[in-house]
Amino acid sequence: MISLLPKQSILVVDDTPENITLLSELLGNDYRIRVATSGEKALKIAYSDEPPDLILLDIMMPGLSGLEICRRLKANPDRRRIPVIFVTAMSSIEDEERGLELGAVDYITKPISPPIVKARVRTHLALYDQSRELERMVKQRTHELMTTRQQIIRRLGRAAEFKDNETGNHVLRMSHYARLVAEAHGLGEETANIIFNTAPMHDIGKIGIPDSILLKPGKLDAEEWKIMQQHPIMGAEIIGKHENELLETARIIALSHHEKWDGSGYPQGLKGENIPLEGRIVAIADVFDALVSVRPYKKAYPIEESLELMQKQSGLHFDPSLMRAFEKALPEILQVREIYADEFGPLTDVEFKINEIYAHRDDPQGYPGVLTSPKDSD
Repeated sequence: MISLLPKQSILVVDDTPENITLLSELLGNDYRIRVATSGEKALKIAYSDEPPDLILLDIMMPGLSGLEICRRLKANPDRRRIPVIFVTAMSSIEDEERGLELGAVDYITKPISPPIVKARVRTHLALYDQSRELERMVKQRTHELMTTRQQIIRRLGRAAEFKDNETGNHVLRMSHYARLVAEAHGLGEETANIIFNTAPMHDIGKIGIPDSILLKPGKLDAEEWKIMQQHPIMGAEIIGKHENELLETARIIALSHHEKWDGSGYPQGLKGENIPLEGRIVAIADVFDALVSVRPYKKAYPIEESLELMQKQSGLHFDPSLMRAFEKALPEILQVREIYADEFGPLTDVEFKINEIYAHRDDPQGYPGVLTSPKDSD
């Protein structure tokens, strides 16, 4: 069976029933007709979940005029693209000019010519369809570009891991921690996601550190430590400066995540709010995961001991307001830590049930099912 595409819908707005009947009969065979005899009803239909594909709009109506309806529609970002054709007895050049200036795509004067109405409706619906398809393609391409950038960032983050003692899922865990802290601090979803997607690049500069220093099991001497402190600068240079927000945020994080609130950090010795917010957030996420994780040169500290150490550094290493956000997000952070434990192997590219944490964050019963391990989720 051949499935037919749904008819395009046209909203006819006129306070005269005869005019509505005329246009409905003229166009009803080819389009789904909806009608409104007042401006208020017209806007209600236009703002509904099923807006029309085109509006035929009279100008002279009681209450809201057609011009005011058009102005309001064009001021609404979600509805401004709907094509509006004025169908009116106002036939002066000044009237037509004013209507087009308000955003109408065409202007038909009464009494109407049926062939002209049909032709112009068909033309503007076709143009609207092309515009929506182009917009869809741009959104799809933009999404693909964003996904590609995110994958590049994650791959480069993984490349840094291969040079370092840090193992398994550190980059993935601390990226989730950073997003949770950002959200708990009151940042919006978009900003929190940018931090999440760029945090994996925080240590990319370690690619430039000699293995003899990076992999040294003992304490670094003064000269070696001086070289190690260059990795944030190297990371920023590897990423480079960009107008793109994603890549620029990655550069900022790489450069600033070892700065400390009291100014004793590196490489620039920035202090307080002079440290970029993204770097302050990632510093907390990075240090916490390092404390509670096993490294070749150290054991994993217990959660309680790690939290105590971090609290002592509030106002010294860490931004005190972000530490409060960290404490607020801690239950979710511990969920992430268990889901992406190193014992399950590297899971950098897998999102095992992680969205359940965010979906159930307001659930007073906790996070049912979230802690199912990756081994049990096949």
